[in-house]
Amino acid sequence: MAETTAVSEEFLRQLAAVGEVDIVVGVPTFNNRETIERVASAIQVGLTKYFHRDRCVLINPDGGSTDGTPELFKSASVSDFGMLLTANPLRTFHRLTAPYHGIPGKETALRSLFTAADLLRAKACAIFPPDSPSLTPEWVEGILRPVYREGYDYVSPVYQRRKFDGLLVRALVSPAIAALYGARIREPVGGELGLSGRLAAHFLRQDVWEREMPTFGLEIWMVATAIVDSFRLCESFLGPKIQATKQFGQDLGGTVRQVVGGLFQCMDMHAGYWKAREGSQPLPLFGFQYAVALEPLRLSRRGILDAFRSHVEQLVPILESILTPQTLVELRQVAQLAGNDFRYPDELWVKTIYEFAAGYHRSAISRDHMLQALPPLYRGWLGSFILENQKADLGKIEERLETIAHEFERLKPYLTDRWDTETGGAR
Repeated sequence: MAETTAVSEEFLRQLAAVGEVDIVVGVPTFNNRETIERVASAIQVGLTKYFHRDRCVLINPDGGSTDGTPELFKSASVSDFGMLLTANPLRTFHRLTAPYHGIPGKETALRSLFTAADLLRAKACAIFPPDSPSLTPEWVEGILRPVYREGYDYVSPVYQRRKFDGLLVRALVSPAIAALYGARIREPVGGELGLSGRLAAHFLRQDVWEREMPTFGLEIWMVATAIVDSFRLCESFLGPKIQATKQFGQDLGGTVRQVVGGLFQCMDMHAGYWKAREGSQPLPLFGFQYAVALEPLRLSRRGILDAFRSHVEQLVPILESILTPQTLVELRQVAQLAGNDFRYPDELWVKTIYEFAAGYHRSAISRDHMLQALPPLYRGWLGSFILENQKADLGKIEERLETIAHEFERLKPYLTDRWDTETGGAR
């Protein structure tokens, strides 16, 4: 049974009034008044349409919103909901909101949700972000059905993304997880996820909650832990993923720290597991995959490459502590390439990441300084990828990402060798 110190007394009273349920759906919030009503309504329609015979609770752990988000969550209504209820009468449905204890953030919110799922003896649990413009009732069914109906323990989303969107995950985190853990999972930091009650309880028993784990790193940890501890994972195709437009690089350093830092922490935690594994397998996929016309993501290739070139020479004193002399020489040569000749080769990209991972493991220099040195190099790879694939369609881009994934697997012995080497980058 879960430790109840993770939730407030008021939240415990609300949970006690609910009793046991079949499904828990969580929407963590912090000042999301602009989007929370639409999200809550879409989830409620999804539960009513697809799970009306089951006992459901929709929970909003809130991080201390001051804009009225919890009140809007509680009052969110659905147009023509009476007609929907007549056709699909709900067996039991509850909607709860409560502030959670601890430092505001996804880690504390997820711990509260997993605690609630455990206390309510839920069979399935789903997490949805509070600000997704793409969320539909069908996404609720897509995330929950593989757990609740098919017996899987972890459901990761698959989206159709805009061209060049999500490449930090698709060209670094996803292929690294496949090479290391043996599971080809395309969106290991997807905002929507489903898990079984037993996996939620398993997560609660781990000591990670007392550590400093970056927000997205926690999601990578959940995927990695589920694999290492032999739970059943699958993917579910949800459809097009539309995100609010923001300028590229607005917080690239913070994103890399969270995403890649989380990956490197998991590599440290599970080194004994991934060193013994070879090869990878795709996960079972639910849902019918389709494509719609999406506007490509607009990125300034020139600006991205200029930022890469201007930073490489400045970073040489740091990179000398992380990269091998040969890799650093090749990287500096790439920075000298101009125009359409610019290319960041796949092998060099993978060796760059693996040498950073080994340096992070050894704490060759401050880990924060190390992660701050990686975004400019990612810009170089990204600029090269955009230049190479300007006219490519989504199918061709998927093929290129597959090629990069194969390179991560091929060079895994290189990582193992670097990992077990006690000397620093100047080997």
